Amino acid sequence: MHEGRIQAAFDAGVFVLKLSGDVRLTLCATLDQQAQRVADSPGLVAVMIDLREATNVDSTALGFLAKVAMAVEGRLEQPPTIVAEHPDVRRMLDVMGFSRYFTLLEAPLTEPASLDELPQVSADAHDMQQRILEAHRILMRMSDHNRDEFQPLVDLLEEQKSD
Repeated sequence: MHEGRIQAAFDAGVFVLKLSGDVRLTLCATLDQQAQRVADSPGLVAVMIDLREATNVDSTALGFLAKVAMAVEGRLEQPPTIVAEHPDVRRMLDVMGFSRYFTLLEAPLTEPASLDELPQVSADAHDMQQRILEAHRILMRMSDHNRDEFQPLVDLLEEQKSD
């Protein structure tokens, strides 16, 4: 698998976030930063998440994509859009209940003229653990399935945090 990459652009009120390759928890600090950037963007009219080149998106990364949707909930006329073609990625989005918070498409997406390569935001072990915990708490709020699926992991992380 190809190492994960994140690119972004903000043009004419449309925020585009493109994830490529194998997107894992190592990119969660970068995704978290982008979720905050979207939430704070004045003049935002639409959010597009392009997963057409993503071969895998782990649950931590999915949690921060969910955070994007929750950050703009009620601010946009339409929910954020995710474009994904890889069958494994599509299946994961379906299972996790993303259709309740996003418009899911397989159709082609018109990309902005240029996407900025986002540098990976570094995080120490404690910060990474906090972000993994946050991402999974967000996923648990999305559906009963996710709550049942991730409760043991969240319990374990919370137990480690209090040690």
